[in-house]
Amino acid sequence: MSDIPQPPARTWYVYLVRAENQALYCGISDDPERRFAQHRSGRGARFFASSPAQALVYVEACADKSAALRREIQIKKLPKRAKESLVLALSGPRPTADSGVLSCPS
Repeated sequence: MSDIPQPPARTWYVYLVRAENQALYCGISDDPERRFAQHRSGRGARFFASSPAQALVYVEACADKSAALRREIQIKKLPKRAKESLVLALSGPRPTADSGVLSCPS
């Protein structure tokens, strides 16, 4: 064993971006705002080639990249109606003045 301190684990996020045609794109990133900017500039996913990214509508924090990937798969399997419910849950009233980021379920 080593006594060398390990850097703190990086938080990863699952996010949903609404396209111009109202479709929802699900992805993961360690910086969802930066990634959204990439999608908007055309350097992101091919998904936005036919309908540009309009808004970052959902962000969920996960403990690590592995948890974010698992949650991304769960969300991608949801019907659009359920994804819209996630977006509505985040945009509704919150009991505290948080940043609008939910926590990834365990």
